[in-house]
Amino acid sequence: MDAGFTEYVTTRAGWLRKVAYLLCGDWHRADDLVQSAITRLYTNWPRASRADNVDGYVRRTLVNTFLAEQRTSWWRRVDLRENDQDPPTPRADLESALDLRSALKRLPARQRATVVLRYFCDLPVAETARALGCSEGTVKSQTAKAVEALRELLREPVQEGRA
Repeated sequence: MDAGFTEYVTTRAGWLRKVAYLLCGDWHRADDLVQSAITRLYTNWPRASRADNVDGYVRRTLVNTFLAEQRTSWWRRVDLRENDQDPPTPRADLESALDLRSALKRLPARQRATVVLRYFCDLPVAETARALGCSEGTVKSQTAKAVEALRELLREPVQEGRA
């Protein structure tokens, strides 16, 4: 059991961290989310390893962990995003990438999760609905609202202090 779990986590840790970062907008918090999701995965590894889509199982665990954390007041009291000193990853259009990240942080948690699953993880509507535990119609409406909000936020460059 442990060998399969260790191999899976070792090969997918980077991907999980990227998804977690897009959900929460903070590398340190992303590490905490991944750790919590991996802990839950370990306790359920016999069932998860038999799943048709282990990545889907783990992705749903990660999103559920994120959404559950959003429902508590703990993350609001311990939000360290303003103190994050991690340097941004160099990109061809760094300013646009930073604007998009800032805008993404401003979306409500459910809309942010929907956008990350649909566009970063490239999931179809049906699989996104399963991952979020909601209807396909909800995914479509949340995606539409999120995309419209992002368009509005990105009309003018987003200032970090406004987030």
